[in-house]
Amino acid sequence: MDLYLLDWVNFLLRWAHVVVAIAWIGASFYFVFLDSSLVEPTDAGLRDKGVGGELWAVHGGGFYNPQKYLGAPKHLPEHLHWFYWESYATFLTGFALFTAIYLFQASTFLVDPRVHAWTAAPAIASALAFLVVFWLGYDAICRLFGRGNQAVAGALVAALVVFGSWLACSLFAGRAAFVLVGAMMGATMSANVFFWIIPGQRQVIAQMKAGEPVDPAHGRRAKQRSVHNTYFTLPVLAAMLSNHYAFLHGASGNWLVLVLMMAAGALIRTSFVARHRALVLGKRVPWEYAGAGCVLLVALAVWLAPSSSPAPAPAIAPAVPTFAQVQAIVGQRCSLCHNAQLANKGLRLDAPDMILAHAPQMYQQAVVLKAMPLNNATQITDAERGVLKRWYEAGARPD
Repeated sequence: MDLYLLDWVNFLLRWAHVVVAIAWIGASFYFVFLDSSLVEPTDAGLRDKGVGGELWAVHGGGFYNPQKYLGAPKHLPEHLHWFYWESYATFLTGFALFTAIYLFQASTFLVDPRVHAWTAAPAIASALAFLVVFWLGYDAICRLFGRGNQAVAGALVAALVVFGSWLACSLFAGRAAFVLVGAMMGATMSANVFFWIIPGQRQVIAQMKAGEPVDPAHGRRAKQRSVHNTYFTLPVLAAMLSNHYAFLHGASGNWLVLVLMMAAGALIRTSFVARHRALVLGKRVPWEYAGAGCVLLVALAVWLAPSSSPAPAPAIAPAVPTFAQVQAIVGQRCSLCHNAQLANKGLRLDAPDMILAHAPQMYQQAVVLKAMPLNNATQITDAERGVLKRWYEAGARPD
C-alpha cells in the first residue's frame, strides 16, 4: 500500500507541476511576444496618457488592444493583475517531485557508484547545494553586469551552466544529473521572479502611491532577469524531458550531450524571439538560429546512434544459455523492482511466463541500452548481460 500511495503522490505532483509550468511558460512566452510586437500608437490621446506601444490582435472571435506604458501610468488602476503564482507553484511542485523521487530514494535514483561512490546523505546535501550555489553565482553575474554589456553577462551565465552540467554528471547518476541541471536553472528562473521582478514591481507601485518619481532601475533589472528566463525555458525543458531517455543520460560524455541539447533549445528560442520583432519591422525572420539548433540535434543523433556493424564472431560460438540461467539472473537482478508488489512501469519479471512475455523489453533496456537496472542498483555484470543477449538472440526459448 505504501508503494501504491507513493505512485499516487508521484503522479499528482507530476501532473500539477506540468499544469502550472504550462501556465508560467505560456504567460512568459506571451509577454515576450507582446514586448517584441508593440508599435508606437498613432492616437495622440494614447501618447498623451503615456502609452509607448500597442498591439491589435484577434483571437477566439474577439479583438484585443493591449497597451504598454512608458514607465508607469499616470494613475494607478484599481484592479491590477499580477503574474507570480505560476512561477512559485512551478518551483514548489517541482521541488516536491524532486524530493519524492530523487532525495527520498537517493540510494537508488541519485547515487550511481560507477559515477561517484558515496552515500546518500552527502549526495542529497550536494544536490541541494547545486540549487543554491548556481543561483548565487548567477545572481552575482547579473549584479555585476546590471548596466554593463549583456552579451558578456550571457556568456558568463552560459559558462556557469556548462560547468554545472559537467559537475552534476561527474557526481550523480546520469538521469538524476540531467534533472538536477534542469532544476537548478528552473529554480533560478523562479528566484528571479521572487527576489527581483515582483519586488521591483511592488517598489514601483509604492513610489506611485507616495507620489514619488518612478525609479527606472527596477524596470531595467526586471527586464534583464525576464530575458534570461525566456532563454532558459527550452533548455530547462530539454533537461527535464531527456531524463526519460537512457540513450541520452547514459551516453559516454553525457554532460556534453546535455549541454548541446540545451544550446539547441536556446538557439531555437532565439529565432522565435527575434521573429516577433522582425515581423513588426518588416524584416527577414532570422531562422538561421533555429537552423543551427536543429543541426546540433541532428549531430547529436548521429553521434549517439548505435553501431550498425556486427561484432566479430568468436572462434568458438558460446553455447546458448538455458532458460534456467536466464531466470536465475532475472530473479537476482531484475525482479526486485518488477514483482507483484512493485511492478515498476507495469512490468513484472517474477514468473517464467512474465519473463517470456516481456523478453523484448528486457533485452532492449538491460542489454541494448544498459538502462536497467536503474543506476545498476542490483550490480548486474557484463557477463550476465551477455547471457541475456545470447538467450534472446537465439530465440528466447523457454527451455
